Amino acid sequence: QVQLVESGGGLVQAGGSLGLSCTSSGRTLSSSSMGWFRQAPGKEREFVAAQSWRGAPTYYSDSVKGRSTISRDNAKNTVYLEMNSLKPEDTAVYYCAASRLALFTSSQAITAKNYDSWGQGSQVTVSS
Repeated sequence: QVQLVESGGGLVQAGGSLGLSCTSSGRTLSSSSMGWFRQAPGKEREFVAAQSWRGAPTYYSDSVKGRSTISRDNAKNTVYLEMNSLKPEDTAVYYCAASRLALFTSSQAITAKNYDSWGQGSQVTVSS
């Protein structure tokens, strides 16, 4: 298993940008597909973005597509989520997750049960 720690959350105004980081200890991320999920108050956890262990393909939810970028630095054992043009509805706790699967299809990438390790979450609050 791998231990994941998110950082970079915070308060940002609508229209602004924010970057989240997720650093791994244990299993190296170069052998893991990585995903980002989020959970808003009173709502279920939802998929945000994912990247196969090879660096491609990448997948994004419709709600963040065009505004977000998932990337990784295997040398730093870190995966990133950059979000732009933030909206109040982006307010949520954001979780990174690691998977031993290749996640070569979107159905695999968006399914939380395909991820075996999760971070503790990082709060992102977007004010209007």
